[in-house]
Amino acid sequence: MIRELVLATRNQHKVEELVALLGDLGVTIRTLDEFPDAPDVVEYGDTCEANAVKKARVIAEFTGLPAVADDTGLEVDALGGRPGVYAARYAGEDATYEDNCRKLLQDLMGVPREQRTARFLTIAAIALPSDGIRMARGTLDGVIAEEASGTLGFGYDPVFLIPELGKTLAQLSADQKNTISHRAKAFTQAIDLLREMEFEGLESGRSAAR
Repeated sequence: MIRELVLATRNQHKVEELVALLGDLGVTIRTLDEFPDAPDVVEYGDTCEANAVKKARVIAEFTGLPAVADDTGLEVDALGGRPGVYAARYAGEDATYEDNCRKLLQDLMGVPREQRTARFLTIAAIALPSDGIRMARGTLDGVIAEEASGTLGFGYDPVFLIPELGKTLAQLSADQKNTISHRAKAFTQAIDLLREMEFEGLESGRSAAR
């Protein structure tokens, strides 16, 4: 049975979100703060899938525990799908959240609202130390606002507008965001996968005992 799960990220904003999303799973959630010697995983994959799988696999092998990782991209239609998988470093390798949002708004300057459609994509990958990889996917459609609004989110949340709510992700509470976000959708599926993996493990144990 899976009793412990390591979050393969050092991003404290993500840690807070994932702890909230995985809280009902019934396992001990561990963070990389507990594994200070864990390697930093360089995310140079061409897809969110590649980055998420790499992070989960490296941390599972290092800790000897099941690990879960995610990677998120932002696809903006007017920019031909950019920044995509490179969202975290859109304004440069050492870019801050504010730098990335500022560059995105500059690149969309003069683009009318109806053409500012965009979507977040999150891939969640689960790795067991001695098993394969399972993946889950979540998306969220929206529009890039003309200016940043809200202080409750991180990343591109202040410029990602949910039209039906009339608010950006950064204007939503954590509970509100965790009911609609791309990350929430991916990790809801990931929880189901983890429960299936537990069940499969129990079944294998029973078969071996017979």
